[in-house]
Amino acid sequence: MERAGRAVVDAIFARWPDLARVPGKAVVLCGPGNNGGDGFVIARLLQGWGWKVAVFAWGDLARRPQDAAEQQALWTSRGVIHPLPINAVPDPHDGPGVIIDALFGTGLARGLGADLVQAMLTPLEGSGFADWRRVAVDIPSGICADSGRVLTDAQGNGAAFRANLTVTFHAHKPGHVLDRGPDFCGDVVVCDIGLDDDSPLGQHGLAMIDAPDAAQIDKKSGHKYGHGHVLVLSGGLGRSGAARLTARGALRIGAGLVTVAAPAAAMAECAAQLTAIMLRQLDSADALAAMLEDSRITALCLGPGLGVARARELVPIALRAGRPVVLDADAISAYGDRPEDLFAALHKGVILTPHDGEFARLFPDLSQALAQPATRGPAMSRIDATAAAAKRAGCVVLLKGRDTIIADPSGHAAVHAATGVRTVGWLATAGAGDVLAGVLAGLLARGLSPMSAAKAAVWLHVEAALICGPGMIAEDLPEAMPRLLRPLLG
Repeated sequence: MERAGRAVVDAIFARWPDLARVPGKAVVLCGPGNNGGDGFVIARLLQGWGWKVAVFAWGDLARRPQDAAEQQALWTSRGVIHPLPINAVPDPHDGPGVIIDALFGTGLARGLGADLVQAMLTPLEGSGFADWRRVAVDIPSGICADSGRVLTDAQGNGAAFRANLTVTFHAHKPGHVLDRGPDFCGDVVVCDIGLDDDSPLGQHGLAMIDAPDAAQIDKKSGHKYGHGHVLVLSGGLGRSGAARLTARGALRIGAGLVTVAAPAAAMAECAAQLTAIMLRQLDSADALAAMLEDSRITALCLGPGLGVARARELVPIALRAGRPVVLDADAISAYGDRPEDLFAALHKGVILTPHDGEFARLFPDLSQALAQPATRGPAMSRIDATAAAAKRAGCVVLLKGRDTIIADPSGHAAVHAATGVRTVGWLATAGAGDVLAGVLAGLLARGLSPMSAAKAAVWLHVEAALICGPGMIAEDLPEAMPRLLRPLLG
């Protein structure tokens, strides 16, 4: 608890160096548990720096856990504890200060409730606190640490503390990066306070997807067929652009060969745009079956711009071949009315890549459960939903979003969060998902497992977008790969 409080103070001074130079003022909100104990430590340390500190507490002061009670006693030996509500409006001429939310940590099981909202959140929205910095200890109060959802009452009314900085311990919690969590957490700093993975607190940590190992994507030697051959199925005339973006992504990530298979009407359109990428005519399911007799085709991608009718015809043939397959876009939507038909044909070499709308069509019950108000914690999360979907489908599911979730049928799940310094809002552009599908297919063709390919692809996709910067369009993403891979591979 002493280490946690010290870590929060250090993080505040690192985030706002001006606060370390001149003593300031702080309002510290302490809850009834160990999170409140951290708050008492923070208040004592700031006071030791010469700060003016006002402590407001919620709950019975005589019924705190032992460690928190000891920290409360240390504070009361030198300062006052005020009961909530916050009823003193700061003097605007005295300058802004820091509000520290140490009310509830990872164990919050219900919404804050109207009384606490009125006592704590409402006063903080007043003009007197407009310019104050806001810091949350572990996670903002009102946010479910397991799901990132705002906990509500039975009527769906909920609220949470909105922080500029959240200081957490040992590892990220799911709630920092899932759902609404990033909107309330602000910048998240993870501090080591001596916990291990087997401790009760350490077990709540979340392993974030990081850069792939160089060995997974390096290409030091070998023949082009030794690095895989990706077959991308295209839609008809005027709809081939998505498949061409997919093919470009597969080639740039190192697939030895990439072929676009297009219907006759789209051949000229594709030929005018493709050079290093090969082109084959494909008009029927029988033609695809014949094409897949070539064992040198090591992965397929179906969906981008494919068209629903063409997808229903070709997806069963592609799955029957037993090769690694990425199913995206129209290949998912084609089964929105009968997802059980798709599930019956899937195998462990498949990656499904739905966005939220496509996920709702394949897994309506899971999507509906996510949409229900989160009245109790731990609330159902996107991790829970994706893991359940992967188990049902029998393959890897990659649920796209700011908080991209990847899960396999065993229940293993991983999270990639495009938040904080990795925020890339400009990925919300037509064709970006098609490039991701191509990167996935390229990595599968090169021999990565579906889970490894998915983890690597989502990281590379975001990193390429960060290199491109604002104004990026989907065509820029494959072209950023050489700049991305060069330092990564050494």
